[in-house]
Amino acid sequence: MAYERLRELIEGSNNIVFLGGAGVSTESNIPDFRSEDGLYKAKSKYGYSPEYLISRTAFDTNPELFFDYYKNNLIYRQAKPNKAHYALAALEKQGKLKAVVTQNIDNLHQMAGSKTVYELHGSVYRNYCMSCHKFYSLDEMMAIEGTVPHCSECGGIIKPDVVLYEEGLDARVWNGAQKAIREADMLIVGGTSLVVYPAASLVGDYRGDKLVLINKSVTSYDGMASLVIHDSIGEVLSSVVDF
Repeated sequence: MAYERLRELIEGSNNIVFLGGAGVSTESNIPDFRSEDGLYKAKSKYGYSPEYLISRTAFDTNPELFFDYYKNNLIYRQAKPNKAHYALAALEKQGKLKAVVTQNIDNLHQMAGSKTVYELHGSVYRNYCMSCHKFYSLDEMMAIEGTVPHCSECGGIIKPDVVLYEEGLDARVWNGAQKAIREADMLIVGGTSLVVYPAASLVGDYRGDKLVLINKSVTSYDGMASLVIHDSIGEVLSSVVDF
């Protein structure tokens, strides 16, 4: 019944926006570093919380520690898009989905074929020298010898284009995401418990009456939604979207 209702809502919409979180990527075997296992791993091996290990303070004051954790826990080059990514790309191709807003940094939406993607927290696939701003791909950055990557042009430290704790979001990306959600006639929120801010606050920018929440666990926004489905985001979307 819930799946049929979701299909009906999608069929009756022409300006859909998807807001997604870590649960979209975990179905591609990318672990959520905020999970219980992630917290335990960070504290047992590194002695710090994940939030500190990928903070601007750690990057600036202890880059060896930062990059050791970052390279081993946030980069999964073998990961492939899953059914959720492909379903969303298909909806965009059909002209129904206008934008994906993601908290993930893994580029999987683009790999699946999505074109309009607002990456709130950046991407591991983009890296820049802090001094001369030379661009480095993920492969180029990972190929540099040593734990801390240094620029081949000027010797500066290369920083991933990822929003670290203590850093603000990119204004252009944030404004684009807000605008897309405000103009949407349907907002699908999936794979997120909506506890990470400011990303979770984007739900409040939606002005329509077709808010759909798809998440394995309950969220504080469930009472606001037109439809709530507590299940796998990949299973749900692949059941209602042809691709």
